Parts: sequence; structure tokens; C-alpha cells
Amino acid sequence: MKQQGAHPGNTEGTPDASSRPDPAEPETAHIDEVEGDEPLLPARVHRPSDLMRLLAGVLAVAVLLAVAAFAHGTTSGLEQDINKGTGQAPDLLIKIAGLASSIAILLVPVAFAIERLIKRDGLRIADGVLAAVLAHGVTLATDLWVARAAPDSIQEALTQPSPGDVHALTDPVHGYLAPVIAYMTAVGMSRRPRWRAVLWVVLLLDAFSMLVTGYTTPFSIILTVLIGWTVAYGTLYAVGSPNVRPTGRTLMAGLRTVGFRPVTASRVESGDAAEAGDRGRRYFVTLEDGPPLDVTVVDREQQAQGFFYRAWRNLALRGFATRSSLQSLRQALEQEALLAYAAIAAGANAPKLIATSELGPDAVMLVYEHSGGRTLDSLPDEEITDELLRDTWRQVQALQSRRIAHRRLVGDAILVDRSGTVILTDLRGGEIAAGDLLLRMDTSQLLVTLGLRVGAERAVASALSVLGPDTVADCLPMLQPIALSRSTRGTLRKLARERAEREREAVLEAYRQSRPPRAEHGAHQVVLDKPDKKAVRAEQRAEKRAIDEALEEAREEDLLTQIRHEVLRIRPQAPVEPARLERVRPRTLISFIAGAIGAYFLLTQLTHIEFGPLISNAEWGWVAAAVLFSAASYVAAAMALLGFVPERVPFVRTVAAQVAGSFVKIVAPAAVGGVALNTRFLQRAGVRPGLAVASVGASQLFGLGCHILMLLSFGYLTGTEKTPSLSPSRTVIGGLLTVAVLVLVVTSVPFLRKFVVTRVRSLFAGVVPRMLDVLQRPQKLVTGIGGMLLLTACFVMCLDASIRAFGDETTSVSIASVAVVFLAGNALGSAAPTPGGVGAVEATLTVGLIAVGLPKEVAAPAVLLFRLLTLWLPVLPGWLAFNHLTRKAAL
Repeated sequence: MKQQGAHPGNTEGTPDASSRPDPAEPETAHIDEVEGDEPLLPARVHRPSDLMRLLAGVLAVAVLLAVAAFAHGTTSGLEQDINKGTGQAPDLLIKIAGLASSIAILLVPVAFAIERLIKRDGLRIADGVLAAVLAHGVTLATDLWVARAAPDSIQEALTQPSPGDVHALTDPVHGYLAPVIAYMTAVGMSRRPRWRAVLWVVLLLDAFSMLVTGYTTPFSIILTVLIGWTVAYGTLYAVGSPNVRPTGRTLMAGLRTVGFRPVTASRVESGDAAEAGDRGRRYFVTLEDGPPLDVTVVDREQQAQGFFYRAWRNLALRGFATRSSLQSLRQALEQEALLAYAAIAAGANAPKLIATSELGPDAVMLVYEHSGGRTLDSLPDEEITDELLRDTWRQVQALQSRRIAHRRLVGDAILVDRSGTVILTDLRGGEIAAGDLLLRMDTSQLLVTLGLRVGAERAVASALSVLGPDTVADCLPMLQPIALSRSTRGTLRKLARERAEREREAVLEAYRQSRPPRAEHGAHQVVLDKPDKKAVRAEQRAEKRAIDEALEEAREEDLLTQIRHEVLRIRPQAPVEPARLERVRPRTLISFIAGAIGAYFLLTQLTHIEFGPLISNAEWGWVAAAVLFSAASYVAAAMALLGFVPERVPFVRTVAAQVAGSFVKIVAPAAVGGVALNTRFLQRAGVRPGLAVASVGASQLFGLGCHILMLLSFGYLTGTEKTPSLSPSRTVIGGLLTVAVLVLVVTSVPFLRKFVVTRVRSLFAGVVPRMLDVLQRPQKLVTGIGGMLLLTACFVMCLDASIRAFGDETTSVSIASVAVVFLAGNALGSAAPTPGGVGAVEATLTVGLIAVGLPKEVAAPAVLLFRLLTLWLPVLPGWLAFNHLTRKAAL
């Protein structure tokens, strides 16, 4: 089957009038003829995705073994917790689960093999058997390595004394479980929802029964799953995966089976690669007699595309997300056919479904009457008339009158034929008997789709003329990005970046134009040595006024805001508060997982510490010193900020703002909350918005540079503490080489290079002009850099004092080592998505102090005291300072 690309402006799978013949003009000049005996496609393909999964599996195995080797306390604590929890399970339940899983774990793969052989798909079974044999060999090699050559920590994590023989150890890897997982993956059971669900239930039951009876460890189960998964994808990449996609011969034969006589066929490519796979492959077919056909082919591989995206949408959104993530081919066929018939019965113009058929065991096809025409995305602006917009709304109104939700009213799903009639296509993701929420989401989606082409005013006017003001006003709470389609959200993000870039360029241009007079005046001041403060302030006010005017002129409203304003002109009392559509946000989920991991790690470290004697023997003088160093850090933070702000800002109020930041970072990630608060504070203090962002960006940029330099310097000193020569440690060399490799990778890959350059440019736009202002004031520069060094010194001394409060001379570590541990922990805390770096910082600091030689009985309470003084105790003063500054209009 030869493929033919769609019209350049067409983003849908159906070609427009300029790229394919219409029934009235049976021309085939643009179509490659395909004979029925077209050669078959390759029977096997080496998919890059299999190679990527293989590499990911190898990396996961390496990470698991590294954790088992270096986090002995965590692994042993995890095993103890699981043993305590599973020890309460009833014996009868354990025996039933073990018996059922032992039988089913063999029967399910055999049953699936029989089902595949009946459908003449024996090559898959051969692949699965080969993968199972290889996985069994890998498990034997792993067992031998763990028993004879692996470190003791890995052996303890993967094995434990056998319940039947205390002198023997359990197997590090399960010799029967890994082959079953490899077989399951290689034969493609993961693409068959029901088989996959049954098998995973069996595997979980088996793992549960093995854990509670003491025949395995959690790390052993995880390693077994990873080995089976990795070997399967390695096998598939080496021998190739069976090509399940129907060939041209299969498609032509399938059409003949349902009574058609095809002559030619051409593949119509979709411009939207992100969503094309989920919609199926589209073909344009001509017949010996009769009008041409539009054929949609869906196979299992395409159906699996977007699985994780749909699963996340179903988890994150409140009960109206996408179609089921575990939909079978038969269900997909029936759903699309049902929606096609229901749409026509409702009176809407939709492609007429005339036949359906299976194309082998792994694909189905749906045959539609040829619609013709062009998509809305491919139409020129002058052809999108008001009547065309109203006709589009009438089609949607017909669907909604029968409670049918389209769920994807984007430009490439709206077809316009030669007569100007609107046809709604791509009904596969729709829903019948839809609730009001889905219908309102369709209305808001179409408003945005049309607004992207003709503007908010015309889009809203056409909707009002057909649906009425009440229906349009009811959709305003749905007018938010999360309720829109994936492609529409991407378009809105692109427009937002372009809009922000235009505003930024306007502000910078106004700033550059206002600088020359001030520079000349500054030179005049240097010559006369008599600065005229009134003149300088007048120039600053003029500069501020010019930039504010430029920003006001360049400011543009986003499309969603424009649509809201247009609707509110007709219905001022319409609800505009966005509806709560998200059940859980990605940041919330990541924060919860990271916090849970950090909390578990800390609890495992604290279970072996007796706090009573430890606190009674604490040196309270060092505790008081740690409190003083923590308090001094807010003064240093104020200096580090004001050093990059040429304008006059009250110092005391700046210190109060830094104290308020201790409250803000509890409710937001540290790298986000502090930046937002300082920017807002500077704006309220009279600094222009663009310059406030630039000042905070300059502070962050200098802080990053100082952080890296101090980390390398202290790391170098740490490596030379115990050596007579000043040779750097292997850790420093390894870190530098790692950074060099990452830089080379980023600079050599165009996509990564463009991504990094774009993000850095948007983050630090305006920083360079701001730094030129600071360089003209050496006192400011000294204040800023000195504040950064003093801030780091305060935190390092606070951590050192916390260590000395619980340790003695025999357990002390050098200041350089403490500095390296703090700088590493602080960097990880800034990158962690959890508020205040909770979990990540504690875990990093504790592990780092233990690594430099501090006993965990001292490291854990020292880290807790340090975090108590720098994170938790300042929350109440921070809340008071935040409220005080808010009342004073300083925030």
C-alpha cells in the first residue's frame, strides 16, 4: 500500500478537495494505484521503542541493585515493615492465594497460547517461548552471581533464610516468574486488556503469597519483574516483532469480503501525530462502480498509543475524561459504529457508515461513504463565513439535542464540502447519553476552535445566534485549558509564548530607548562629581512611565479571556468561576509521592535512635548557636536580593519579606515560591514589573554560579583533607566528567539544545541589562555577592552547630564536608517538587552526613534540628510577616 500525504494545510486524515478526486470529477492523477496482489510488508520489524524499553529496563535493574547495595538500612527496614504487615494475614487466605496463583500462573499463559494458535498466530507464541527460555537463563546467571560474587548488602536485600531450612537462602530471582513475565510481554498480552488484567492479578497473588510465607523479599520480586520485562523487549528487538498492521492486500481483500470491488487506494496522512494514532489510519479507496470510500483501519498497536495519557486523564479528571484505557478492538469498533449511526439519527451531518469488518486477528476496518471537502483548518480565512460558522453550531446543536457529546470538536474534525455543508467527523471518542458537563465542554471546545480561526467576537456571535445566550453562558465555567483537547491546549500554549515574547520585546525596547539620556547624565555626574539626585529621580520616573506605557500597549488578552468578555456583554450575571474539573494535579501527586518516600526514609532511620538519652545529653549552647545562625540567614537573604536592585528599597521591610518567604515555601516548591514572593515584593516597593523580574533573575543567576563554585571548591577541599598533595578527589573528577558529558549531549542534540536555549532565554530575559545597572554601582554588587556568601555560611554553620549539639569530638566532621553536604542537599531541595523540598532535603542531608563519616545516631537528629530551625519554626513568624506586609500593601 503506497502512501500519499494530505494537503499541506490539512491536519485531518481526510484529504481536502484539492488533494483527492470528488465523485463528480473522478480524476485519479494524484492517487497511486495499488493492485490487489501488492507485495506483503515485512513480516517482522525492529522497533526503536523496543530498544528504548530494553535500555530502560537495564537502567532500572542497575538502579535497583545500587539501592540494594548502598541503602542497606532502607532495604532492611522495608523488609521488616512488610513482614510485620503480612504477618497478620489469615493462614487460610494465604493458602488459598498461593494455591490459586500457582495453578493460574501456568494455565493463563497456556490458555492464551491456545487462543493464538486457533487464530493462526503461532509466531507470537514462538517469540514468547524464546523470551521465556532466555529469561530463565538470565535468572540462573543472576542467582549464581548473587550467591558467589555479589556484595553482602545485595545478597541480604535479595535473599533471606528459607522457612523450610534455616541454613539455606531463598532464591534471589524466581526461576518461574521471570519467564512467565517475559512470555507475557513478548506475545503481546499487554495489548489485550482482559488477558493482561487476568495475568497481573495472578502475578500479584503469587507475589503476595510468596512474601507472607517468607520465600522472597520485595527487592527480589521487583528484580524478577524487571528481568522478565527487559529480556522480553531485548528478544523482540533482536528477532523483530510480528508486523500486525494490515497490508494493502489485506485491506483490498477485506473490502471485497464485504461486497466492494476496489481499484485503487491511498493512505491519507494526518498532520497531528500526537492524536493520529488514536483515531486510526485513514484511506481513500476508489471502486470499479460507485462513488469512492473513506476507510478507517484500527489495529492493536495504534489502539495502544496514548494509553498512558488516557489513563492519566481518567485518574486526574472528575468522571468525564477520555474513553476507557482498557478498550478492546471490538469495543472500539462498536463505539465508533454506534456514534456514527446515532449522529445521523439525530439529524447531524456525519459520515455515513456502510460496512465494518475484521482484518485478521489484530485489526478492524470501518467503511464510510466518501464525504469530500476540506477541513476547517485547511480553509482560507476568507472562506470561513458567518453562515459557515452558524451551520457548524447547528450540527453541534443537533447532536446535543439527542445528548450526544462529540468530545473532539477541533478544526480537523469539521469538514466542509464543495457546497459549503458542514460535516462532523471523527466521532470515535464521542459519548451517547452524555451529561450536561460533557455537552458544555463541547460548546466551550468549539468556541475556542472557532475563536482560533475567526476571533472571539465572531465565534461567540455565531454561537449565540444558534444556541442562545443561556446555553453559551452556561459553558463559561468549562472554559479552561484542562477541559480542552490536547491539540488545542498545545496551540494555546504556543500563542501564550508568542504573546509573552512580544510583551517582553516591547518592554526591553522601551528600556533601551530610555537608557541613553540617563547614561549621558551619569557621565556628566562623574565629571562634575556633583550628582543631581532630583534629576536622577526625574529620569527614573520618566523611564518607569515609558516602560509602563510600552507594557500597557503590548499587553494582550488571551483567547479564553476574550471569549469570556464577549459572553459577559450579553449575560453579565453569567458564572465565570472555573469549575473544579481536576481530581488531582500532577504537582500534587508528585509532591505526595516524594514526601511519602522522604518520610519513610526518615522513619526508617529514626526507628533505631533513642531520643530520650540523646536529648538529655544535647549541648544546648550549640542549639542556641544554631538558632542565631538560622535567624541571621534572613538578613543575608535580604542583602543578596537588594544587591541586585539599583532602586531604593527599605532594608527592614526586605528582611520581613524574606521571613514571609519561610511561610510561602511551605505551600509551594522552594524554587518557585521564593521567586514569586520576591518579585511581588519588589513590584510593590516601586520597581517596575519587568525590572523586578530581571532583578530576581539576576539574583538567581548569580546564586546559581556561586552555588556551583562553592560546591566544587568545598568538594576539592574535602578530597584533599586526608592526602598530603592537593590532588582532587575521584568524586569531584567524576562529577565534572558527568557534567561535561551532559553538556555535550545537550549541545549535540538539536531538540535538546533548542529546548534549553529557549527556557534559559525566557527565564533570564532582561537580566543582562539589569546586571549592567548593578555593575555601575560597586557597592550594590558587593552587597549582593556578600549576601549570597553570608547566606550559605549561615546555613552551613547552622548545620554544623546542629551536628555539634548531638555529637562529640570523636564524631565531628570538617566544615568543608558539612558545606558539601548542605550545598548538595540544598540543590536537590530546590529541584524537588515538594514544598520546601520536604523529604528530598532530609534524605539527602542524612545520607550525605553518613557518607562523610558521621554516625546515623548523630546525623538523623542533627538534620531534624536543622530543618526544624530553618523550615518549620519560622512558619509562624513567616505567616505573621506575610499578613503584616499584605496589610501594608507590600505584597
